Amino acid sequence: MISNGQKITCIIVDDNPIAREILIMLASQVDDLAVLNDCEDALQAYNYLQNNPVDLILLDIEMPGMTGIELTKNLSNKGNLIIFTTSNRDYALEAFDLNIADYLVKPFSSQRFLQAIDKARAILSSRSEHVELANDEFIFVRDSNVVRRVGVDDILYAEAMGDYVKFHTTDKLYAIHTRLKSVEERLSKNKFIRIHRSYIVSLQHIDTLQEGGLVIKGRFLPIAERYRKNLNRTMNII
Repeated sequence: MISNGQKITCIIVDDNPIAREILIMLASQVDDLAVLNDCEDALQAYNYLQNNPVDLILLDIEMPGMTGIELTKNLSNKGNLIIFTTSNRDYALEAFDLNIADYLVKPFSSQRFLQAIDKARAILSSRSEHVELANDEFIFVRDSNVVRRVGVDDILYAEAMGDYVKFHTTDKLYAIHTRLKSVEERLSKNKFIRIHRSYIVSLQHIDTLQEGGLVIKGRFLPIAERYRKNLNRTMNII
């Protein structure tokens, strides 16, 4: 958990030196973000991370040798948060299957960069929280000695991330140490539906259905084929 005054440690991994310089410049504008190293390829980053744990990796995808996606898979048991920074949109679905924090498409604005860091910060800050699903109306989130009540109707969707589940609500993000299957078993089937191995969504917050996915509050979420038929039936789609 990130406490007040504690910095988020990160490394930058990109084979393009100009891209690394831009990321270093952007990161320098965030007071609680500390760049410990910048690496020119994924193998260099992998070796560095064996003895130097960090909270966050700003990671390019298309690099010679090991790709960013391959590095992410090799680090899956270390608990690092990943923000992909790539010029190629085509990896987005595969990337989110890996439970990354965010996906930035170059060139991106400083505002978009800060949004991604905010998302990573929220995940890191809430990792020690615990959730109890009490009934169909509320979940109770425990942080140290404080129990907060969150309305189920405020939950937009739940997202698997390794040993954690991220609850995206209308005003905050909670990262809970549990499995998505356990959450699915306890959330109301009348209000939530599984659309992917990594996502359970609130039916009432679905804005649009698109080819390959759906949109909730401007966020595109993929729909896996194995869940599409049940979603269409639940929403009375012909």
